[in-house]
Amino acid sequence: MKMNYKPYKMVVYNNFPILGSYKPITDSCLYLKRKLAQTIFYSITKQLINMINITLPDGSVRKYESGATGLDIAKSISEGLARNVLSVKVNGEVWDATRPIENDAAIQLLTFRDDDGKATFWHSSAHLMAEALEALYPGVKFGAGPALENGFYYDIDLGDRTLSSKDFETIEKKMLELARQKNEYLREPISKADAIQFFEEKGDEYKLELIDKLEDGSITLYKQGGFTDLCRGPHIPHTGFIKAIKLTKLSGAYWQNNEENAVMTRVYGITFPKAKELKEYLAMIEEAKKRDHRKLGKELELFMFSEKVGAGLPIWLPKGTALRNRLQDFLTKEQIKRGYQLVTTPHIGHKNLYITSGHYEKYGEDSFQPIGTPREGEEFMLKPMNCPHHCEIYAHKPHSYKELPLRIAEFGTVYRYEQSGELHGLSRVRCFTQDDAHLFCTVDQLKDEFIETLNLTLLVFRKMGFSDFTAQISLRDPEKPEKYIGSDENWNAAESAIIEATQELGLKTVTELGEAAFYGPKLDFMVRDALGRSWQLGTIQVDYNLPERFELEYTGADNAQHRPVMIHRAPFGSLERFISVLIEHTAGKFPLWLTPEQYAILPISDKFVDYAKEVKNQLEAKDIRGYMDNRNETLKRKIRDAEVKKVPIMLIVGGKDVEGGTVSVRMQGVEDGDKGAMTIPDFMDFFNGLLEQEG
Repeated sequence: MKMNYKPYKMVVYNNFPILGSYKPITDSCLYLKRKLAQTIFYSITKQLINMINITLPDGSVRKYESGATGLDIAKSISEGLARNVLSVKVNGEVWDATRPIENDAAIQLLTFRDDDGKATFWHSSAHLMAEALEALYPGVKFGAGPALENGFYYDIDLGDRTLSSKDFETIEKKMLELARQKNEYLREPISKADAIQFFEEKGDEYKLELIDKLEDGSITLYKQGGFTDLCRGPHIPHTGFIKAIKLTKLSGAYWQNNEENAVMTRVYGITFPKAKELKEYLAMIEEAKKRDHRKLGKELELFMFSEKVGAGLPIWLPKGTALRNRLQDFLTKEQIKRGYQLVTTPHIGHKNLYITSGHYEKYGEDSFQPIGTPREGEEFMLKPMNCPHHCEIYAHKPHSYKELPLRIAEFGTVYRYEQSGELHGLSRVRCFTQDDAHLFCTVDQLKDEFIETLNLTLLVFRKMGFSDFTAQISLRDPEKPEKYIGSDENWNAAESAIIEATQELGLKTVTELGEAAFYGPKLDFMVRDALGRSWQLGTIQVDYNLPERFELEYTGADNAQHRPVMIHRAPFGSLERFISVLIEHTAGKFPLWLTPEQYAILPISDKFVDYAKEVKNQLEAKDIRGYMDNRNETLKRKIRDAEVKKVPIMLIVGGKDVEGGTVSVRMQGVEDGDKGAMTIPDFMDFFNGLLEQEG
């Protein structure tokens, strides 16, 4: 058969091969075949042209059709992965896993193992709880319902009705009933006018107040089942992911934290994708109650609070003071080794000091408490931070480049007025002591100084037994430049110094935009305790701006005046917060070198008290701290009381010990704690060996 057409021509478009032809076909049969082929290939070509590049966390790049969702991508990798994906991070922003991705993007598929995945799960659970509450209490009004570090809450207004913990079981059952319906979380962009109309018809003034502050074109609703809420999202694909539910507590909360607004009921809860995980969490909560630093602080006689003294103002008892002093002594010795000079500054400062630093403008009445002065026109404030005072110390005399870096340190007590509802033991107080230091250096010295400061902070964590931590690099929010002072040039230099230092030391880091101080970026340390909870302890900040505001200078090698760079640094953060975390991390069983009482001498009867005193004197001469329990109690009771006080070592003294010049050694809270009889020199060697093991 004679062929009256020319062969197909291969054409390459955007790296994809497609088919073309040289000229039209006249034969009708071949024409139809050709049209069919062209239709197929045009369809394939269109799909290929609409492909997008998706970069996965391992750096690999895959091609997907534009409009593919995070779930689509997960399914292409593994059905098992797709069953666990809760949301997706697209170019750093967390999206619904069901939201179409239209352009090239770097993504991360988020599960319950990821912090952002948990946040999506718990925020979606807040919506599920709201749906249950609306079903059980028609007419309920809703404020805000965010995810927390562990769980979520929703602020609600029940009108004349009240809620108690007795209602939790009913609400939980309703939530589980709704969860099993596997209703999808549906995202719906909506105009501002339509959003206002919707919530006006619903009669929810709290949502209307929120909408009033939003820009048209940026508003979305989310619907699941019979519940619709104003929300930016993201949310999990459907309610069926939520398998285990526990409502935990109720509290009152002013709407939008404004004391002039209505008091709403805040309902807290937590959920999990597996019942086993809820069971483990509740067991951890029970353990946390036993470790609560407020409870242990009272039992161990470390600190107290007094209503007459004032809320949020801790009073340190003798044992707590001894603990604080040992922490301070440890850090002081390490600082002196590194060339720090110790200073002391007043507890107050003139208002002009804080105007110069910029703190007053940024924080104002939230942080500064004025105090009465005898002279009219003078305004003094309780000191909320130490850095302005330290800038004045630097400025009190001229400096040469040969003197830099200058490192000054102070255990400085500061005061901040926290709202009464936010106070919590030692972890949130109105008076606290910072292990504050400020380093003044040249630009060329900045990186090395930052690394040295980092090394000191890591030493502190190792010494205290904190091995699991993440360094959070806190940078500017580029969309809110009004929050910060100083030039872009200085900010860029400061941020680069922090990033380079953490990379050089190989630290595990996360980056958070918008968490910088107003005067400079910082490195915050998020430490996990023995129960896996995360705490912010320790901070290092780079600051080009306060030296400018205080007009600090040094004479350079070129005999010209230059501006130093300032590093703010506090490895503990504050002694109060640090000790609260340390108590809960150790359950009150402090390291031997740190504990206020390292031993308890327990004479079996009054006959052995004199020998017990001799033993105590010998130990005190070697700087081993402890006490003698010579109460008229049984040995069993004395041992139990020493165990409750978390005393690491008990030295039991009886007739054989007097005869042999020994003590019977018993370790607290460990298996095989009975170490038998030891002479005093042998016990001292044993004790020093325990100290060496702690490093």
